[in-house]
Amino acid sequence: MSTERRRELVQAYKARKTRRGVYGVRCAAVGEAWVSASRNLDAQKNSLFFQLRAGNHPNRALQAAWKAHGEAGFAYEELAELADETRSDYALKADLEALEQEWRCKLGAKAVSR
Repeated sequence: MSTERRRELVQAYKARKTRRGVYGVRCAAVGEAWVSASRNLDAQKNSLFFQLRAGNHPNRALQAAWKAHGEAGFAYEELAELADETRSDYALKADLEALEQEWRCKLGAKAVSR
């Protein structure tokens, strides 16, 4: 790969916008769902499943369900995405919390991080 091409790829990577929103995880075997907000939806599934596979996720109920039913028993889905607009960190946090609460109420879900 040429140096010029490498620079182009690095610039494109740095210029990309991260998708922010809310995701959910369901375990059909126990009939439970967990919902949380994320500042990076593209990396969230990998991060969550990595913690669960390693057995060190902070949510004990979610980790126990994972241990009992395995990865095949879980479904991951992106539930909502925030529009790509400029927000302050405070506004972004508030918008993500509101969106998460809305989806937790809709699905009768628990929080992922607890």
